[in-house]
Amino acid sequence: MILGYARVSTEDQRLDAQLAALETAGAGRVFAEKVSGTRTARPELERLIDQLRPGDVVVVTKYDRLSRSLQALLGIVARIQAAGAAFRSLAE
Repeated sequence: MILGYARVSTEDQRLDAQLAALETAGAGRVFAEKVSGTRTARPELERLIDQLRPGDVVVVTKYDRLSRSLQALLGIVARIQAAGAAFRSLAE
């Protein structure tokens, strides 16, 4: 299954463009939240990772929606891969 993750940093920002892109990419389910990328507590990202099954694909619109630093991005991708899933960014 393709699972999407969308994030904006503030309550004033909108998720619409990300949600539309993830739907177009075939995401069967999208986990979305409004939380700063610098915060380590991101409940929807944790929920997504907890629900991953082998063969799933996690899709984001851009790397920076998943993480603000390369080190954190690599850690999250490692967790996705440990669950037997793949990772894809639509922009990169």
